[in-house]
Amino acid sequence: MRSLHLCYLGSLLLVLFSTAACNNQKDKANKPVVIKGLYSFGPEAALFIDCKSGKEYWAADSSAKLELQYSQLGFEKPYESVYIEVEGEIAPSEKEGPESAYDSTLTVRKLISITKDIPADICK
Repeated sequence: MRSLHLCYLGSLLLVLFSTAACNNQKDKANKPVVIKGLYSFGPEAALFIDCKSGKEYWAADSSAKLELQYSQLGFEKPYESVYIEVEGEIAPSEKEGPESAYDSTLTVRKLISITKDIPADICK
């Protein structure tokens, strides 16, 4: 009888540990990372080009600061590129809507920096 209780207890502990490990992996997958690249914004699109890979992404501004600070830079025409550093995640784009033209979407969680000066040593 005692060995049966130990067996149940061992099984319960195994389930608890495996659940905790899965949750920890999900947390790591959703953790924002610092991403550096070129951002442009206009009436029909917000676009981001990753400096490392050269890939182009749809940009979604959940920080509510990126579009505001971009507009405060005083461009005469839309879609002028600026250099940004942000915390965010890259995920597959929605199947419908303007972002569907892009494989992936950068969701900006926090704006770290934005500048008109594009560093040549980082972005080519």
